[in-house]
Amino acid sequence: MIITQPVLNDIPAMREIVRPEVERGVILERSAEVMANMIRSYRVAWEEQEVLKNKEFLDSNFGKLILENKLLRAMKNPIMLGFCALHLHSTTLAEIRSLIVTPKAQRLGVATALIRDCEKEAKALGIKEILVLTYKRTLFEKLDFMEISKDKIPNQKIWADCILCKHFPLCEEIALIKEI
Repeated sequence: MIITQPVLNDIPAMREIVRPEVERGVILERSAEVMANMIRSYRVAWEEQEVLKNKEFLDSNFGKLILENKLLRAMKNPIMLGFCALHLHSTTLAEIRSLIVTPKAQRLGVATALIRDCEKEAKALGIKEILVLTYKRTLFEKLDFMEISKDKIPNQKIWADCILCKHFPLCEEIALIKEI
């Protein structure tokens, strides 16, 4: 598996991956134009299509994909596994947004690799904390995120994003934060 910065041509595939969760109201919909404006905040996980079909390989790696250091163009038949974005709220706070993994790539370590990639970038930027709003509390708690009260979420987040959600103001997502 590799993680790359997406290019504009990746947006249609990204929108297709996230569409089911948007329709369920789990992830906020972002237009292609908005995604293009935010393209530098996204990261995408890829793997060779053949690797995903190779049960023996997956079994020998305890069901997890291996994060490799190679270029996307070096892959013969790459398939997009998932993506997320790292959004900066301030000089000290960032947020992991729109974390999505395709159904066939779930439980293979893709989400964890994407989250860790966000953490690495945030740390390099000098960010002190990473926020996430999620329905998947267990995943983030395993990665040392701690639940916080939603009233600690920055107002700019509430009025820029949360207000667009069909569940607002009756949000059932859990707010978690991690010091890095």
